[in-house]
Parts: sequence; structure tokens; C-alpha cells
Amino acid sequence: MLKIRLSRSGKRNMAFFRIVLTEHTKAAKHGYKEVLGFYNPFSKEFKIKDVEKVKWYVSNGAQFSPRVKKLMETNNITL
Repeated sequence: MLKIRLSRSGKRNMAFFRIVLTEHTKAAKHGYKEVLGFYNPFSKEFKIKDVEKVKWYVSNGAQFSPRVKKLMETNNITL
């Protein structure tokens, strides 16, 4: 099953997250198939690169992690 979830990057105390598509059994940091966007918790910046591609993945069975789903709802991105 494919999951759309956060992958942490950045240096210590300066976290930066990528929104990635990955198999649910693999590590989000190294086992992802595609980067779909990013989230910066300090500036509260949230961006999806291609919303149509995310819609396509969701229609074909991919699921959001709870945190990504909450970020999508708070930024008014509907699928």
C-alpha cells in the first residue's frame, strides 16, 4: 500500500519536511518513490508541487498519513 507522508530533513533543531510517496513498509527517509511537496514548521509554509498528481495517486489507492491529512485540511487543499 502506498502512503503519502512526511520525511524529515534539515539539520539539528532546524527540521524541514518533504512530503513523499512511499511504500508503507519502507523508511520514509530513504525508500520513497517521489517527492510531492514540502512543509516548513518554522514558517508554517506548506506546498504541494502538483495537486493533480496527488489526486491521481489517491484515486489509485494511496493513503495520507494523519499528519499530512491534517496539513492538507488546514491549508484548504481538497481532493
